[in-house]
Amino acid sequence: MLPIIFQDQHLIAIHKPAGLLVHRSNVDRREHRFALQMLREQIGQRVHAVHRLDKGTSGVLLFALDREVGRSLAAMFERRQVDKRYLAVVRGHPPLAGEIDHPLRRVTDPGADAAPHAGATLTTRPAQDASTRYRRLATVELPYRVDRYPTSRYALLELAPLTGRRHQLRRHLKHVSHPLIGDATYGKGRHNRLFQTLFACQRLLLACTELRLTHPVTGVPLELTAPLARDFYRLLARLQWQAAVPARWLPVDGNDVADENHC
Repeated sequence: MLPIIFQDQHLIAIHKPAGLLVHRSNVDRREHRFALQMLREQIGQRVHAVHRLDKGTSGVLLFALDREVGRSLAAMFERRQVDKRYLAVVRGHPPLAGEIDHPLRRVTDPGADAAPHAGATLTTRPAQDASTRYRRLATVELPYRVDRYPTSRYALLELAPLTGRRHQLRRHLKHVSHPLIGDATYGKGRHNRLFQTLFACQRLLLACTELRLTHPVTGVPLELTAPLARDFYRLLARLQWQAAVPARWLPVDGNDVADENHC
């Protein structure tokens, strides 16, 4: 059962676990579980995806319950009328705050005849504007050599994407040399393996913790919050970062979300 954060006659929001695709995709043709299909079966009616989270990203995922509302919501995302917040663990110690303003070329899924698990590719179309604001919440320096230094530095960031380009957060963090931990495509394998060894952490350390928007039908302000999954929270506890995170983004008892990954 997918945890439901909010539901009325027009919208439904769930907490998507890491490792679950939003809908069928050539990114992983062997996968047979999709959030859209699972939610449709769970509530017994059609749902319409209005935005997406990468397979490895957990957190707030919003659906419309009819096409007209879906079109309205999609337009709100396109017009940047939805405030999105994420938590991320990255390599290095970025500045306390900043904005990454770096255009990104479109990314497309592999074709139907591509090899299984083939990655997405960049198109030849002109790059699109893309901006991400970030705020550093906490840092740590671990006594393990990964690169040329005797210790390794990591940070916890709050991310606010101002645009909605494909893989934007992952690509922007790579661009500023602070890649996400657990990112097999844009990250650093040696740092990913250190987290696997030290913390048994197998997931992408990126979570959509909050969406804020105006309800497209009622006009009521909505604040949709997904407390961190157990695996992400356990990692924060190991690094003593819980106090740096807004309380509403922390699980009440550590058992809010069933997640197959472990940290």
